[in-house]
Order: sequence, then structure tokens, then C-alpha cells
Amino acid sequence: MSAITREQGPAQWRLVLLVCLSQTLVQIGAFFWPALLPQLAPAWSLTNSAAGWITAAFYGAYMLGVPLLVTLTDRVDPKRIYLLGVGLTIAGHLLFALVADGFWSALASRALAGIGWAGTYMTGLKLLADRVDVRMMSRATAGHAASIGISGALSFATGDVLAALFGWRSAFLLAALGALAAWIMTAAIVPRQQPNGHEPSSVGRLFDFWPVLRNRSAMAYALAYAVHTLEMSALRGWGVAFLAYVAARTGTSATALSPALLATALGLLGTFASILGNEAAIRFGRRALIQVAMAGSILLGGTIGFLGTGSYWLAAALILMYGVVIWLDSSSLTAGAAGTAEPSRRGATLAVHSTLGYAGGFVGPLLVGVVLDVGGGPSPASWGFAFASVAGLMLLALLAFCWIKPRELPGDRAAAR
Repeated sequence: MSAITREQGPAQWRLVLLVCLSQTLVQIGAFFWPALLPQLAPAWSLTNSAAGWITAAFYGAYMLGVPLLVTLTDRVDPKRIYLLGVGLTIAGHLLFALVADGFWSALASRALAGIGWAGTYMTGLKLLADRVDVRMMSRATAGHAASIGISGALSFATGDVLAALFGWRSAFLLAALGALAAWIMTAAIVPRQQPNGHEPSSVGRLFDFWPVLRNRSAMAYALAYAVHTLEMSALRGWGVAFLAYVAARTGTSATALSPALLATALGLLGTFASILGNEAAIRFGRRALIQVAMAGSILLGGTIGFLGTGSYWLAAALILMYGVVIWLDSSSLTAGAAGTAEPSRRGATLAVHSTLGYAGGFVGPLLVGVVLDVGGGPSPASWGFAFASVAGLMLLALLAFCWIKPRELPGDRAAAR
């Protein structure tokens, strides 16, 4: 018998809202580093590759931590793992605020925050997935992604404003306080839950990922999510720097719509696109929606660096369009992996899904930084090839997704047909 008790009716919505609010507070400081990269990289004499490594460290640490932390939620109350993750996030922001003064200290701080995020992102989703019914799951996933997306979007503008008003160290300190508020709220309000009891409590079987890897549908969504996150992290990690380069090159005064503010608008638009994309997936078919989104991102990613460097406002428009297309299938991919997973292995499935995703997240910003340096530094050509290299990987992902043809979810109308 399973020890999981699912919430009923309004209680499901209350739990979703509570987890979403907590994730918003945890995520608010996540992108202070890329928002402040144009300021801190020159101050610390960082190369583009070094800056890319700092950005990638967050995703790399997440990738290493998530198989252990999220898989444990199949045996341990997700609330306990979640609180551990929030605590590590607090520590990462505090370390950056108090000691970061160059490459290695910044790298370590971002890596610690990445491990914290490994204990909160998919763990929060697992907490919801275990307690809501299958028809609520897709919308709960979209709401969960929306809260993170909105907070992540606000992170750019918030970090920029706080750094201008109080200094960048104070910005990271306030991010730690936001995460602390999430820890207190979750500890006090979210009810405890017994872990899933479908499988024997054997550590060997718990970390046996082979059944997950044999689930073709879940793996198709996970592999697509890997390149999706690669593309998303590349844009979020370098979008502000790209717009700042274009503004400087074209002599554009962008005070009304600064790169950091545009990055915030990008995240907000992308979040709503993710919600709408999930609803479209339910109505028209998950595979079709994902394939359209991937094709659009290939087209925009292959051209944005070449076309956008000639005009700040054109670059801004292309960045916003690119972000909407990237985010369009974000919730749909994660809901697809969670919904086609074996119920007793949902935590392990989300761990694999998230590990692959953040492996892509690690590669994305690093790839852009390396291509920029190989191209001799920022230039129209090097920016063009940097984004085009990301688009090339997305093309391979689209071909693989079409070949595997994963299942639709039970709540999708395409599945009913």
C-alpha cells in the first residue's frame, strides 16, 4: 500500500499556491549573477570563458546533486529534502555576499546555490505530484513552473536595482533573506507526509535508474528537456551581456529599457508562454506543441546573433521572441516526464529528467562563452555563431524527439482521441 495521501478539492489548490509562493522566494536571487555579470566580470578581470564557468557552476552542481536528492523523495518525505535544499540556497547566497571577490570564490558560491536548487526545484514538484490527482498534475506543474519563471524573471531587475541602491553584496544578502522566509513558511505550514510505499525500502533498488531509462516516453521528454534547458540557460546567462554589447556597439541609450529590464520582461513573457503552451498541449497534443516550439527556437537561435547586433531595438525584439518560443514547451516537457513515469518511480524519473536538463544547463552558458573567446571576443560574427551553435543542438534534439514519439498524458485531448 502507498503511504501517500492526496489532498482533496480546495486543499489541492492551497498546497499548490503555498509551494509556488515558497519557490518564488527561493528563486528571487537565482539570476543576480548573470544580471550583474557586465559589472562584475570587468571588475574581476574575467574572460568570457571564466564568466561562463561561473554561470555553468550553478547548473553543474545541480546536475550532480539532483540524482541523490530528488530520488530520495521516493523514500523520504519531500518536505525534509526541500528544507535542506532551501538551507543550502541560503548558504550559497550568503557566501557570495560575504566572501566573493573573484573567479574561485564566485564559482564556489554559485555551486553551493546550485546544490540548494537541486533540493528545491524538482523536490517541490514531487511534493505536489504526490498529493494532487492526475488531472490536476499538469496544471500544478504549469503553476509551479510559472512561480519559478516569474521570480526568475524578476531576479534580473531586482538584482540590478538592489545593486544600484545598496551595492551588489547587499543584493545577495537580501536574496538569502528571501530564501530564509521560504524555509520558515514551508517548515511551519506544509504538512508532513509519509514517503511512497510502492517499492521495498531498499537503497539498491531506490537508486536503480535502469527502469527509468527503459521508459521511452519519459526519456524522450527528458532528452528534449536537456537541450531545452541548455538553450534557456544560454539565453538567461548571456542575454544581458549580449544586449549590453549591442547597446555599446550601436551607441544606443537604453535607459528606458535596459538589458536587465529586458531580461525581466523576457522571463515574464516566457512564463506566461509556458502556461499557455501547457494548455495548448492539453488541447491540441503534447508532441505537436513541443515540436512546433523546438522548430521555432531553431529558426530564431540560428539568426538572432547575426541579425541582432546591428540594432538594439531589433535585438530586444528578437530576444523577447526567442524567449517566448523557448519557454513555450517548458511545462509541457516536465509534465510529460512526470505524467508518463511509473508512479512508484516518479521521484527517480524526475531526478533523471532534471539531471539531464541541468547537464544541458551547464553546457549552454559555457558553450556560448567558449565560442565567444574562440571568435576573438564579442563581435557580430562570434555572437552569431555562439547562438547558432545552440540552435544546431536543438535541431538534433528535435530529430530525436520525432523519432521516439513519446506518449501523450491521460488528460490531453490528443490522448483521448
